[in-house]
Amino acid sequence: MPERLLAPDGMPVDVGKFVHGGATLVYEDFGTGPRPIVLLHGIGMGRSVYIDFVQQLSKRGGHRVIGIDLPGFGEAPEPARTLTMERHADLVAAFLRTKGITDAVVLGHSMGSQIATEVAVRHPEVLSALILAGPTVNSAARSIRMQAGYLLRDLISERPVVLWRGAREYLRGGPHLIRKIRATVVHEPEKAYPRVHVPTLVVRGSRDPLAPMTWCREIVDTVPDARFEEIPDHGHGTLISDSWAAAEKISGFVDGL
Repeated sequence: MPERLLAPDGMPVDVGKFVHGGATLVYEDFGTGPRPIVLLHGIGMGRSVYIDFVQQLSKRGGHRVIGIDLPGFGEAPEPARTLTMERHADLVAAFLRTKGITDAVVLGHSMGSQIATEVAVRHPEVLSALILAGPTVNSAARSIRMQAGYLLRDLISERPVVLWRGAREYLRGGPHLIRKIRATVVHEPEKAYPRVHVPTLVVRGSRDPLAPMTWCREIVDTVPDARFEEIPDHGHGTLISDSWAAAEKISGFVDGL
């Protein structure tokens, strides 16, 4: 049985695995609220790195939160084949349907933003809103070399908590990490954005080289019902490094739906 990693002490929580199409995700479901916030992590990460952010959310209006480890990340076992962003989205949507969820707020960070976008366009019946935090991959920099360079630039100025939690999860990501990065880089989310028809929030840290302002503005201009928030003096890991500020903006968006 997977460990409880996100829920505050004493709070009832459902932790388990979900298998679909030969791939397995791990989930942690706790709290109450009219719309569950479903958190999809970035490349090389897992649900455990967002513990501070999730607990800040739980303090703001009692949100229900579902943290997910995608196949091959965190506590979820490695799939036989590396999943595309579209196949990840199909897996997440299948999981939400088994939970009877039709009004999720799907929150994707980094790579998770690409999967969240595909959930919105391929399975609109399971969600009511979308949040893209540090959205990747910038269409003007679609190569592993360029993305690695941006990531290195970001890491140089990140806070220690991001480096520590990120390093731990990257080590758990296993020997297939390059294949997973390639699956992220070849995906073209800009083709999906015009087909997103739910309220959408785009969030970035002001120093995030992987989600530049021009790219975020392009997303906001493309998605029919989108708004933008920026967290000053933070980089790509803003959900991890400044959980209070990120939770405040995201909670405000969810409460206003």
